[in-house]
Amino acid sequence: MTWKGWLSRAAVAGGLALGTLTTTVASAQETIKVGILHSLSGTMAISETTLKDVMLMLIDEQNKKGGVLGKKLEAVVVDPASNWPLFAEKARELIAKDKVSAVFGCWTSVSRKSVLPVFKELNSILFYPVQYEGEESERNVFYTGAAPNQQAIPAVDYLMKEEKVERWVLEGTDYVYPRTTNKILEAYLKAKGVKPEDISINYTPFGQSDWQTRVAAIKSFGSAGKKTAVVSTVNGDANVPFYKELANQGIKATDIPVVAFSVGEEELAGIDTKPLLGHLAAWNYFMSIDTPANKAFIEKWHAYTKNPKRVTNDPMEAHYIGFNMWVKAVEKAGTTDPDKVIAALPGIKQDNLTGGTSEMLANHHITKPVFIGEIKDNGQFDVVWKTDGLIPGEAWSKQLDGSKDLEADWVKLNCGNYNTKTKKCGGA
Repeated sequence: MTWKGWLSRAAVAGGLALGTLTTTVASAQETIKVGILHSLSGTMAISETTLKDVMLMLIDEQNKKGGVLGKKLEAVVVDPASNWPLFAEKARELIAKDKVSAVFGCWTSVSRKSVLPVFKELNSILFYPVQYEGEESERNVFYTGAAPNQQAIPAVDYLMKEEKVERWVLEGTDYVYPRTTNKILEAYLKAKGVKPEDISINYTPFGQSDWQTRVAAIKSFGSAGKKTAVVSTVNGDANVPFYKELANQGIKATDIPVVAFSVGEEELAGIDTKPLLGHLAAWNYFMSIDTPANKAFIEKWHAYTKNPKRVTNDPMEAHYIGFNMWVKAVEKAGTTDPDKVIAALPGIKQDNLTGGTSEMLANHHITKPVFIGEIKDNGQFDVVWKTDGLIPGEAWSKQLDGSKDLEADWVKLNCGNYNTKTKKCGGA
């Protein structure tokens, strides 16, 4: 299937949205509105459409339990269309016009950065479900995806120790998440004794389709006699031609393994996985993990979508955790008032789908396990490594000079960037 065909499949899945909305509205009863801010068209629809769908499922499930505070939940779905300024416009529409109590949304960091001023100005709540670059802790945002110490750093440690990698290609899409993550990883690698000439960093635009020249450069870089790996922060539909070109040029996972931070089950669904066999991904959840909670979640997902082939993935689990935390916080606060819900969230715990219990921390990040998975021919992942227990998410990187002295604590310090040396809020 071409990436265009793949994208159209995601767009068709988007048809679940509006038809489902009517089931959440109780005509004679006031509802609690929940905003869903995910791209249903454009380059990121391949990843984000399924997050809209899982939110509709979670809201539907909660309504069957009686809703929240005795009221039904009503989903309000908008499509920011992979257009970063439009994310801010749609966020404002959800909060000011639709009066949603919280928003679940965004994928790319540029979309999250776009909406931050809106959530601060209008004092609403965003649950952000995707791995990101860290270097941020906002009062109005709860980060249920991985911080770098919960994905990027463990992945590099795995490649160093288990795969004996000595040369590193940091390959990313050209925006804030890959650039900041690679800045952290470059500093981390150098601190581990890796020489600058053994690190290659490159960025390509969103939707990059011609990878011939770039893959040839990776192949050349990996021919120096040292074990080489690619750490990929390539996002969205550009991954399909990237892996295809690796295969075209004869680069196997045994030669130059790729560990991806943005390729999961949804991105692999319905495509030829032969070019990807043996390559790796680092996530905090895989569909293949065998726990009773995950099995039950997958069964509910298949029943809801009426499609036994629909996959689950890491950001879906992040929404599952975040949504349930929000429900618990609203019930604890006895209100949907943003200030009271924000205050209630730290300390809230929620069983994840992989066998542990995640907790919302004072820095608005959560505790998560880390897994390295190997891509199989059925589009699933075989877990080859995992952390012992859950890792607390760190808002600020220990690797960067401007960040290592910063602490985020919205409970005791009421600050997202408290400088432990100057004893002042406001960063450096």
